[in-house]
Amino acid sequence: MRHFGHIAPEVRQRLFHREPGAFTADSPARLLAAALGATLYSPATRPWLADDIVKQAGNGVVSMVLCLEDSIDDADVGAGEDNLVRHFAELAARPGAEPPLLFIRVRAPEQIPDLARRLGPSIRLLSGFVLPKFTEERGIPFLEALTAAEAESGRRLFAMPVLESPELLYRESRVETLEGIARAVDKYRDRVLALRLGVTDFCSSYGLRRAPDMTAYDVQIVASVIADVVNMLGRADGTGFTVTGPVWEYFRVSERMFKPQLRQSPFLEVQAVELREKLIEHAMDGLLREISLDQANGLLGKTCIHPSHVLPVHALSVVSHEEYSDAQDILRPERGGGGVLRSSYTNKMNEVKPHRAWAERTLLRAEVFGVAHEDVGFVELLAAGIRNA
Repeated sequence: MRHFGHIAPEVRQRLFHREPGAFTADSPARLLAAALGATLYSPATRPWLADDIVKQAGNGVVSMVLCLEDSIDDADVGAGEDNLVRHFAELAARPGAEPPLLFIRVRAPEQIPDLARRLGPSIRLLSGFVLPKFTEERGIPFLEALTAAEAESGRRLFAMPVLESPELLYRESRVETLEGIARAVDKYRDRVLALRLGVTDFCSSYGLRRAPDMTAYDVQIVASVIADVVNMLGRADGTGFTVTGPVWEYFRVSERMFKPQLRQSPFLEVQAVELREKLIEHAMDGLLREISLDQANGLLGKTCIHPSHVLPVHALSVVSHEEYSDAQDILRPERGGGGVLRSSYTNKMNEVKPHRAWAERTLLRAEVFGVAHEDVGFVELLAAGIRNA
């Protein structure tokens, strides 16, 4: 699989200076963590689940979570498990089917080995499990269960803990909770693919819900948690993990209080005014702003609950030609001793030692999302993706 793989090769050649690279479920963990992109959630009870998975893969989705937790009623958990087992077997039997990276979000640790056994040979389609409301105390049993299921099945399985518990939100317990989470995920570092932020649960602790005109970073109590999670768990010194962006809840807006947040000029330049209007109508201007703020705050990828959110996440994850040029200059072998240089675009200073970690992360992102041509921006990537969806 590859990002933008659903777009015709000749279109990719026109858009990309360096095309997105191919990867599989068996690729190295560091590469997969960067490649998750827009992780689309789907209730495990959907009656045509196998068809949904194939359809979304054809539309550019590369990672999905099949949810047995908050997205379904408590009374439907058993039926959801049965549905998953049945549709995994159906998907495994389809010739030529190439599903995205698939994860199951469970409620309890004992579900992990039970589902692994029930999936049988079709477990080869499973990349891992999403672990809800993760703290050290609650998370260790999940990680132990995953390790046992991996050993029994012979299949490499990853964990994606969701950081969403009230203890993490409350100021008096936040540092202690983060320290405990850090101990737990470090102990199982080889199995933890990424950490996911559950911002909806954070908001619920205070009876809050951000409007479509607002991002998670406008809700200060939420923004402070994101900052502390990245501070302690997202460091670039080899101790950190990939932290993914929070879910965007909206996909259509009937009325807005504030002006749209998308400038007209990038769309006028490529004759995509209708695309801008469509994005605004479906609250995508707020989503695009939040994705940009995710990246500025050290997050990569995003939890998505609607297929229309996938392409904006991927389009804004593509490395610009300018970023790629700067990263390559900073990491040239002859720059190993440090120093300062003017960027190739002659518009900024590149300081080799302080910018090295950024450059390394940028080239990893370029490997999976590609590098746009010098004259190609996110509007062209969005427009091409929509036309080919």
